[in-house]
Amino acid sequence: MILFTIGAVGVLVRRNALIVFMCVELMLNATNLAFVAFAREHGNLDGQLAAFLVMVVAAAEVVVGLAIIIAIHRSRGSISVDEVRQVRG
Repeated sequence: MILFTIGAVGVLVRRNALIVFMCVELMLNATNLAFVAFAREHGNLDGQLAAFLVMVVAAAEVVVGLAIIIAIHRSRGSISVDEVRQVRG
């Protein structure tokens, strides 16, 4: 719970896109830890399978997200989330 809270606060407070990305990864890792702990407590593999699925989704998210961040940095020279308005709907 503490790890997830630290990640959530980082996403809400920080303005650097890379820091926000790392905080999202921190929240995903906290979720994985909870899944594995519940699976261990109940003696089945369901939580470990869910953690594996979360890791796969996180890896895909990192690939796409870092590509977007690099493209924004090349075009604008900054990766502040406040300055990016093109990605908004």
